[in-house]
Amino acid sequence: METPQEPRWLDDEEDQAWIALSSMLMRLPAALDAQLQRDAGLSHFEYQVMAGLSMVPERTLRMSELAAFVEGSLPRLSQVVGRLEKRGWVRRNPDPADGRYTVATLTDDGFDKVAATAPGHVETVRTCVFDALTQAQVRQLATIGRRVVGAIDPQHPLVTGTLDRLRPEK
Repeated sequence: METPQEPRWLDDEEDQAWIALSSMLMRLPAALDAQLQRDAGLSHFEYQVMAGLSMVPERTLRMSELAAFVEGSLPRLSQVVGRLEKRGWVRRNPDPADGRYTVATLTDDGFDKVAATAPGHVETVRTCVFDALTQAQVRQLATIGRRVVGAIDPQHPLVTGTLDRLRPEK
């Protein structure tokens, strides 16, 4: 009979890092949501959907690719895109390359909404995250984020680099 293995308890430094990370994971989404709701009447998830579409050619993506970008399930994304469709900001159509898939397209009105919303959102991101960090810490944050995501899901687009095609060229 095997002896149960002792849990790998966190040491003091790891415990402090975990508490800080946990607090950030709870507070940052709430701060982003509050700003977007107040200033634009959007949830952070809705904004991410529209912003993701705004960054790609023809402002169009397959729903499955968009779901990966916004870290959402297809059913959740479908519900949100349905709400955005009702507001005239997104439309869905069969993929012209393969009708088995559905594509989402950001409309001109949707693009205008993203463009109007982005300055306030970016300011909130800067205030809540980047203003408190040095450039070296920003690079470390990106590395840490990729490593943690990779430990959770080695095939995640952020880890494999397939998410890069959704980023606008500078």
